[in-house]
Amino acid sequence: MAPYEAFDEDVEVHGRTIIAVADDALSRFSDAYRETAFDALTANGIEDPSADEWYPQQAWLNTFEAIAAELEPHILDRLGEQIPDVAEWPTGVSSVEAGLQSIDDAYRRNHRGGDIGSYDFETTGERTGEMICENPYPCEFDRGLIRAVARRYAPVESFVVVEERGERCRRDGDDACVYTVSW
Repeated sequence: MAPYEAFDEDVEVHGRTIIAVADDALSRFSDAYRETAFDALTANGIEDPSADEWYPQQAWLNTFEAIAAELEPHILDRLGEQIPDVAEWPTGVSSVEAGLQSIDDAYRRNHRGGDIGSYDFETTGERTGEMICENPYPCEFDRGLIRAVARRYAPVESFVVVEERGERCRRDGDDACVYTVSW
């Protein structure tokens, strides 16, 4: 399976997430980026999204693909970094490990209806871990998301590094990518 291709046609994304990403996160970069997102949403059948509605994940993924094509794929990394600040996020998190584990919880709060995929984190050392992202979102987006969450909970003196490792990658048609995280 490639990025931008939903695992299940019944999966939906919560409107509040779409608005938070398109309106709040992208507007942090520029109004033109925000406009690009809303134009892509409209082109994919999501016109004037409501925070109380659910929308097809495939339309949302098509919007991500259009944003990457028009604004360059690196914007997805920067967009992923904004997610912990704009999306509904679990509370009570106080460590890097718990923060990285909370990504899956946040993902489940904002997606429903079939095989949505997952974010699975496992600690591998004192300040290291491995994240398996088995979902249809692009690698760049997940890398930025993981880095932002790790930075949020890491000690001030830490330098957070997120590297895509392993034999699996969505760019190569796999359903998952594996990242090592150190802080």
